[in-house]
Amino acid sequence: MASLTYDLTLAGLAVGSAAALTGIGLIVTYRATGVLNLAHGAIAMVCAYVLRQLVVEWGWPLPLGALLTLLVVAPGIGLVLDRAVFRPLALVGAGPAQTLVASIGVFVLLVGGAALVWGGGARADAPVLLGDDPWTQLAAVVLLAAAVGAVTRWTRFGRELRAVVDNRPLAMLGGIDADRVSAVGWAFGAFTAGLTGVLLAPHVRLDPYGMPLLVVEVIAVAVVARMRSLPVAIVTALAIGVAQAQLTRFHPEGWAGPLVQAVGANLFVVALLVAALVLPGVGGRGRDALPPPSGRPQVPPGAWLTAGVLFLLPLGFAGTDLHTSIQVPALAIVLLSLVVVTGRGGQIALGQAAYAGLGALFTALLAAGGLPELVALGFAVLLVAPLGLVTGWPAIRRHGLALALATLAVGVAVSRFVFAQPYATAGLELGRPAGFSDDRRYYALELVVLAACLLLVAALRRGRTGRALAALRDHEAGAEAAGVRVSLLKLLAFVLGAALAALGGGLLGMGLRAFDPEAYDPVRGLLWFAAIIVLGADSLLSPLAAAALLVGLDAGTRGGVAAAAIGILAALVGRVPPLTSWLPVRRTAPPEAVAAPGRRTAAAPPGEHPVSKGPTAVVSPPPASPVAADAGPPPTGGPVSLSTRGAGGLPGPAAGRTRPHRPAPAPPPARLRAHHLTLTYPGGLTALTDVSIDLTPGRVTALVGPNGAGKSTLFDCLAGTLRPTRGRVTLDGADITARPAHARTRLGVARSFQQLAVFPSLTVEDNVRLGAEQGHAHTDTRTLEQTLRLLGLSGAVRHRPAADLPTGTLRRVELARALAGGPHTLLLDEPAAGLDATETAALARVLAALAADGLTLLVVEHDPDLVAGIAHTVHTMEGGRIVS
Repeated sequence: MASLTYDLTLAGLAVGSAAALTGIGLIVTYRATGVLNLAHGAIAMVCAYVLRQLVVEWGWPLPLGALLTLLVVAPGIGLVLDRAVFRPLALVGAGPAQTLVASIGVFVLLVGGAALVWGGGARADAPVLLGDDPWTQLAAVVLLAAAVGAVTRWTRFGRELRAVVDNRPLAMLGGIDADRVSAVGWAFGAFTAGLTGVLLAPHVRLDPYGMPLLVVEVIAVAVVARMRSLPVAIVTALAIGVAQAQLTRFHPEGWAGPLVQAVGANLFVVALLVAALVLPGVGGRGRDALPPPSGRPQVPPGAWLTAGVLFLLPLGFAGTDLHTSIQVPALAIVLLSLVVVTGRGGQIALGQAAYAGLGALFTALLAAGGLPELVALGFAVLLVAPLGLVTGWPAIRRHGLALALATLAVGVAVSRFVFAQPYATAGLELGRPAGFSDDRRYYALELVVLAACLLLVAALRRGRTGRALAALRDHEAGAEAAGVRVSLLKLLAFVLGAALAALGGGLLGMGLRAFDPEAYDPVRGLLWFAAIIVLGADSLLSPLAAAALLVGLDAGTRGGVAAAAIGILAALVGRVPPLTSWLPVRRTAPPEAVAAPGRRTAAAPPGEHPVSKGPTAVVSPPPASPVAADAGPPPTGGPVSLSTRGAGGLPGPAAGRTRPHRPAPAPPPARLRAHHLTLTYPGGLTALTDVSIDLTPGRVTALVGPNGAGKSTLFDCLAGTLRPTRGRVTLDGADITARPAHARTRLGVARSFQQLAVFPSLTVEDNVRLGAEQGHAHTDTRTLEQTLRLLGLSGAVRHRPAADLPTGTLRRVELARALAGGPHTLLLDEPAAGLDATETAALARVLAALAADGLTLLVVEHDPDLVAGIAHTVHTMEGGRIVS
């Protein structure tokens, strides 16, 4: 027994050493470049193939082949990736999500390239580099980690590396060559990947798909180490490796025995699942998300006609051609799920292959139980859809890199614990529905289902839910502030995505008449995700084109061509726009309809504007000229006309009886109060100390003070973005401290952001309509029109995407969206940021008019003239306290 324990420990140390190398490489690359390199496993696989080619095929001596592979080929791959892929992304300011997509592209490219060069079969004759002694491998890992630690701690390069990690722009200003640091990081990371590959190759299956996935599984050790600590990564890798080896001695009986054995044999997968779903996620929010589309491509009718003709052509095929074509509509439905989750919802989803496979598996099991195939498929979709919560729930609090790891972990776990296990898939057969056993009839059935799914998703995208999903994708915090229930919306997106993937997977399995686990491998999921990204994730044409390309290229050529082509395009993400972006862009207004910031138009000379002659001011009707209606900043006088003006032409606090026509019936006055708020961050920094404030209906309250005084923190506590450590926030006496931002919006507390929170992929009208749909009062079309007129947005500019507009217009769009929901309290965080004097004066008149109409306003602002012109009460903050 002792001998067995020792032997298993040695075997575990060998596996753990390779995992530790992966952790070291990933951490060094991430710390030097900020990139989570999912292509690490693909680099390891390529280096293992290169060493085998040199030693086994060409007869080179092992030491010479190893030196060339590890010291030339592997670092060379890293340098090429740095110069050709990731440095250009850094220069254009790409976020972590875009670099993650690029690394997926590199992964897919290397896998496809290896399949093209070496074929898809497994190799069992890889050369052994360090022998079978695990202590030698462990010593190599420890020495490598010690060398990395010594370099980072005691050398000039180490100091530069730490500086770049802490603040790359500041380090560059200090004279540090950040590009050189990144290049060294990539070269070293690729070296460790190559070493991992050549050490693992003799002990595992060497093929283009198996080894990359195996290395992906051991990313868990780097995630547990929070992508920072090398000792934690090494200890975790060795502990999991030894534990996994020791668990192989257990052979439990009963129904749970096979599952327990599967868990024991895949402990790194369990660790990845726990690290991705339970531990704090790597990355963060903000730029750690996929960027919204740059335009609103309008698919020409000719493109849809062409697609329809091409999809109908296989009905005239026969034999193997038609049998291959059967895969296309089913795969298009699977890829359509990514349009919902990633394209419209903006969520990184790398586990859709798992849901597609579960759809096929459940269909086969239910059909084997006696249900008709179509009924079994329907029940399978209903069973798989709730499983979308497995990835949807982590998406509520995870973003970008963390969400990508969570969805990937789910896909890998389902593959290892379900698809790869005989207890789940042995002896399964999958037939076709009665009356559709013929290939041509079955293909026609698939086309009908595909058309129905396209219509469903098209209706979703055009409706209220589609607008909310686009807002979530474009600016999550802004969507929540507009009243969108972000958590429920994410769950809906993942559940619907899981249902579509299951439907497509079931159809794919019935088309092939078998359940093939390799058809739903996690690597396939990465390939599908990359294909949708490069073609255009928010286009309904993309899944059709992607399915045809993926099936057609590999069927008509050697396997791997599709992966290589998609990989090249995905690796160039950020520089090569999605292919559907080349389609004509919908433009309903000429570019000159929107003036540049500060530009006066021909609507009226400065200072002139139609003013009502009665005692009560009203909103002026829009000018007849579309150019005047859509001008960037309104001319002096703005879209709201007041009969009483304060000093300097601005409406003053005394103008209490002026009333614009509100876009909605005025809600009853409500009093928002903060009671002794204290906010202390986890690190011990106290941002607010015993702050109380009372916002009076019909009055403008201003917060002023230096940067860091706590103004925005107090603002966020009132808006629901932050929750105070102590104290309460009340609305008409009711405690709303625990209410999130979207709930407060629906209670009538609307807000704006210092950094613009508009939704660039939506039009101006849809931005404002979203506020009306999700806000405090569900307003009608007439109210929406009044809101657009109030802010001077009712002309042709209403149909322009917000991405095309200048800052002054966007400030009005954000304010209009907040007003469209009928709030009683409006919180404005530096509303004049980015505006010129003319735009600021117009904004002042609008705000004063709104307060005169009974709205409660809180303004955080640095512009003293704006504060003096509109504020009834001014509070000064310093050091997290209100001092006056």
